[in-house]
Amino acid sequence: MIRLTQRLEGPVTPRAAVSLPYELRRRSRVKIRLDSGEEAGLFLPRGLVLRDGDCLGGDEGWIVRVRATPESVSRARTHDPLLLARASYHLGNRHVALQVGPDELRYLHDHVLDDLVRALGLTVTVEDLPFEPEAGAYGGHGHEHGDPHGTDPEHPQGQGHGPGHGHEH
Repeated sequence: MIRLTQRLEGPVTPRAAVSLPYELRRRSRVKIRLDSGEEAGLFLPRGLVLRDGDCLGGDEGWIVRVRATPESVSRARTHDPLLLARASYHLGNRHVALQVGPDELRYLHDHVLDDLVRALGLTVTVEDLPFEPEAGAYGGHGHEHGDPHGTDPEHPQGQGHGPGHGHEH
């Protein structure tokens, strides 16, 4: 199994790619499968959140480019900045990972959250798109509170499993 142990900075030439949903891009210890089929394990510093385009280095000179896999996300849209701010506030109080864009918010699909956001006056659609949430107040690498779902690379937790629980804990 290929061991990927660090995020690389600067221009590099990847040897392979791995497509991962957000849930796996935020984990530091997990068994994955490269797009070419080889098995690999992530052994990264805790708290590192991988972004689309990041490159990872590992055993025997392996360089692997990370791709954000399209997944089921809710897109909440409005042209009213006050409504967008209110929706961000309410979702943030629920510790929901949010991708913020002009006139829209994205979060992992959750019908309960969709109903809340619609009640605030936003339009919500569900689409399969890459999900790149804000890193948060702790900088470009995010801040994680441990992983209650297990992090042993020898025991994968269902790569590409269903949508999140509407929160990050």
